[in-house]
Amino acid sequence: MQQRLISTAVMVPVVLVVFLLGQPWLTMGLAVVAGLAASEAARLLRAATLPVERAVVIAAPPVAVLAMGWGGAPDGAAITFVAVVIVLAGMVAFREPDVRDGFLAWAGTAFGALYVSLLAFAAGILAIAPPIPESAPLHGVLDAGRDWLLVLLVTVWSFDTFAYVSGRTFKRGRFLNHISPNKTWSGVLGGTVAAVIVGGGLTWAAGGGPIGGLVLGFVIAVTAQSGDVAESMLKRTAGAKDSGTLIPGHGGVLDRIDSFLFAAPAVFGYLVIVGHVGTTI
Repeated sequence: MQQRLISTAVMVPVVLVVFLLGQPWLTMGLAVVAGLAASEAARLLRAATLPVERAVVIAAPPVAVLAMGWGGAPDGAAITFVAVVIVLAGMVAFREPDVRDGFLAWAGTAFGALYVSLLAFAAGILAIAPPIPESAPLHGVLDAGRDWLLVLLVTVWSFDTFAYVSGRTFKRGRFLNHISPNKTWSGVLGGTVAAVIVGGGLTWAAGGGPIGGLVLGFVIAVTAQSGDVAESMLKRTAGAKDSGTLIPGHGGVLDRIDSFLFAAPAVFGYLVIVGHVGTTI
C-alpha cells in the first residue's frame, strides 16, 4: 500500500502538468505511454508463446498516436494504418523457419501493434472535438479537446473507483471468474451506475445532450470493464500477475491504461456521430 501511495503521489502531478500544458505535449505524452505499454504487451505475447516481432509491436502505437493527434484522422487514415500493420507484420513473419511459427508471429505481431494503438483514439479526441457551446458549463475552462478527454478520463476513473468500492463492500456474484477471479457483479453494477451519472453529467457540461450523455456513460462503463478484462485474459495466458514493474505497487503501464484502450474509441465514436448528425445528442 505504501508503494502504491508513493507511486500515485508521483504520477498524479506529472499527468496533471502534461494535461494542463495541452498540445503538443499531451499528444507526445500519450505517444510515450503507448510505446511503454506496447513494450509490455510484446513481452506478454511472447510469454503466451506468440513469437512476435517486438520492433513492429513497439513502434506502431506511438506512430498511431502522433498521427491521430496531429493529423486529425483524415478519411482513410485509420484503415490505411491497419493495412500497413498487417502487411508489415506478415512480411517480418516470413523469417520464421517453421511455417506455423511464422503464422503465429504474423497474428501476434499484428494484434499487439493494433491492440495498444487503440490509445490513438484518445489523441484523436483532442483533434476532432467540436467547439464547446457558450452556454455549456465547461466553455472556456479548457480547449474542446481537453474538455472531452476529461469526460473520458473522469468517467473511467469513476467506474474503476466505484467498482472497487462496491465490489469490496457487497461482494455479490462472481463476474467472469474464469478470467478475473476478484471481480464481482456488485462491483460491475456499482461502477456502471457511477459512470452513467458522471459521464452523463460531464457530457452535459461539455454541451452534449442529456440522453446521449447517459448512453455515453453506460458505453464507457461497458468498454472500460471490457478493456480491463481483456488485459486480464492476456496476462493469465502469459502467466503474469502484472504487465510490468515500471510503476511500483501498480504494476505496468498497460495495467494503468487497459480500460482506456477500449473506452477511448467509444468517446471518439460519440464525437464522430455528433459531428455527422450536426447536433448534440
